[in-house]
Amino acid sequence: MATKLWDKGFDTSALVEDYTVGNDQELDLRLARYDVEGSLAHIRMLESIGLLTAEELPVLVEGLEQIAREIEAGEFEIEPTSEDIHSQVELLLTRRLGDVGKKIHSGRSRNDQVLVDLKLFLRDELKQLAEEVRTLFDRLQALSEQHKEVLMPGYTHLQVAMPSSFGLWFGAYAETLIDDMRLIVAAWQIANQNPLGSAAGYGSSFPLNRTMTTELLGFETLHYNVVAAQMSRGKSERAAANAMAAVAATVGRMAMDLCLFMSQNFGFVKLPDTLTTGSSIMPHKKNPDVFEIMRGRCNRLQALPNEMALLLTNLPVGYHREMQLLKDILFPATTELKKTLRMADFMLSNLTVNEQILEDSKYDYLFTVEDVNRLALEGLPFREAYRQVGMQVQRGEYKPTREVHHTHEGSIGNLCTAEIKAKMERVMREME
Repeated sequence: MATKLWDKGFDTSALVEDYTVGNDQELDLRLARYDVEGSLAHIRMLESIGLLTAEELPVLVEGLEQIAREIEAGEFEIEPTSEDIHSQVELLLTRRLGDVGKKIHSGRSRNDQVLVDLKLFLRDELKQLAEEVRTLFDRLQALSEQHKEVLMPGYTHLQVAMPSSFGLWFGAYAETLIDDMRLIVAAWQIANQNPLGSAAGYGSSFPLNRTMTTELLGFETLHYNVVAAQMSRGKSERAAANAMAAVAATVGRMAMDLCLFMSQNFGFVKLPDTLTTGSSIMPHKKNPDVFEIMRGRCNRLQALPNEMALLLTNLPVGYHREMQLLKDILFPATTELKKTLRMADFMLSNLTVNEQILEDSKYDYLFTVEDVNRLALEGLPFREAYRQVGMQVQRGEYKPTREVHHTHEGSIGNLCTAEIKAKMERVMREME
């Protein structure tokens, strides 16, 4: 039977242990490779300050690298008697190497171990999320250029308003993702700080070399103040959650648009029959279930920051056990959002655009502003031009010219696709 890292000779009630540990063992499997990575850096530092001998270090390195290979091969598991990933790694080393395996915990606490694991995890997950967002961004930009000449109605208050275009619509969601990317980058930078050596939150009397572990783990900088390092538990996760919620808000809004655009009342876009679902009693139905599920998933993901905020509200300085529950909130969400982004890219790649939308007379009034502006450009005061076109509408005499002349930056006739792409690339370079 495994000995707990905090063992002091008494057993905890099985009921208490089951309630406090929960599904932490399952969640910790996602941290396994990062726990080994952090331990490898830590023991190299311990050898440099004399807490491990030159002979012990390579033995421990090989032991940890063997565990890393088992993790990579899917052969690693956390035994029921181990509380968490940290306990399991130390158990395996001690079982295989003897007492030298017990030396890896010198100068650290499970508190800074999990902090390191989470920051390495978040750093990777946010990088992957950024890549998925960039893929969707590229798809939207390509569709924007492909359909830049195809006009569609623009709406305010869900009322027909002014001419828009599919180039403008696809391009809008592309550029909006850049703002979301800024939040991803900010969350990544918050995660990219080394907390190792903060121990339980108040440092260690061992002469630890925290700069060395920062360099070994590839962190940009240290969490210098050890209490601040401990306080970053929850803050890093909330920053990631806010970034994820922002991406979800953008994708969810796009999914809502597409649900509307696919309905017969709009008829702006369509999907192949194989990517829709039917009705059990209405044989004509072709439902946009993917976009509806996408909308629902994205709405749920937008609750992440609130859920975390409520979990962490009013906690005083220091570690508290409910912080463990952050993993239960965050880990499934990262998987769900990446899956949703991949599905959004796939569905957009199969979307067909209706190029004859504005031939329907119900969209005639889209062009009133165009005609008011045309009269103003011909010399008529704007308010008089507005009155004349308004009276034509009131009398049922309005006949649109159906001409659109938009040339300024970011308009129908000047999408600035290249400039928007350059903006995205500038933001993403901050993660290099």
